[in-house]
Amino acid sequence: MPKLRHPQAFFSIVFCLSLFSSTESVCQNSAYETQVRQYIESFRGIAVREMMVYRIPASITLAQGIFESNAGKSRLATEANNHFGIKCHKEWTGKTFIQDDETKNECFRMYDNPEESFRDHSCFLTQRDRYKSLFKLDITDYKGWAKGLKEAGYATNPQYPEKLINAIETFGLNQLDVADFSQFFCDSIKSGADSSRETLHTNKYEVFAEGPGGRQVYISNGLQFIIFRKNDNLRKVASAFGVSERKILKWNDLKRGNSLAAGQMVYLENKKQKGAASSHIVKSKETMYTISQLYGIQLKYLYKRNSLKPGQLPKVGQKLLLR
Repeated sequence: MPKLRHPQAFFSIVFCLSLFSSTESVCQNSAYETQVRQYIESFRGIAVREMMVYRIPASITLAQGIFESNAGKSRLATEANNHFGIKCHKEWTGKTFIQDDETKNECFRMYDNPEESFRDHSCFLTQRDRYKSLFKLDITDYKGWAKGLKEAGYATNPQYPEKLINAIETFGLNQLDVADFSQFFCDSIKSGADSSRETLHTNKYEVFAEGPGGRQVYISNGLQFIIFRKNDNLRKVASAFGVSERKILKWNDLKRGNSLAAGQMVYLENKKQKGAASSHIVKSKETMYTISQLYGIQLKYLYKRNSLKPGQLPKVGQKLLLR
């Protein structure tokens, strides 16, 4: 495992979110608005980490949590740590909480802490066929996600999409939705942005954990990675994180002699056999390698899952299976 300045705090990701008011506010009064803002402050980090692993927009996760749990103040949230109103269903073997809903004494899932509720929400959406179409949407398409959740039967309230969208736009939650970190950083470097912790961001958000030398270390598919800098070289990166050059090359599906470019995602641990999402639609200029890096999946497994031969190029618009 690579060395970090503060290993115990590595997964503590800091987010700078500019919250603003709107004439179409979901807040009925200033007390509720304060409650919502406190909820966002408490759970936005969890929502973004879930987005990195499961490709569910953080804005959607937070908006659902706000609506379903009354910003964390509902009985279901305070007594059962259930922030998304997920009922037991036949497959649930965990703790249960009985509460009246559409009928009396309905069974809801009970968790030991809110983090378990957020993770189960991610699993609930990714493991059910009726939500598959949502993962074909762009991760920044929160309106499509809001409408799709209603159409897939997540909620019976006919105004459910409008309520989610209103919350997202009122509190600027869509600022947290970013899927392609590598492209973001490439754009930052091309525009002449410095790669220091203070300047490598936009005015809308900043996501970072601090590694040696003030480097920002990110997470994709639960894996640590950095963004290769303008003046970086393989030896410098390996030395900074206390690992061998051979391991970094292996972890990133590279061979000795391969070059690394500024803005490239460089993993600090071995990529997985499964990607961060269930599938990916190939876009222009994407390659099997860039897709494997984006989702944290080993290149050989990406080829294998899609019955492609090593070196074979994917077609634009093709759906690639990642798990």
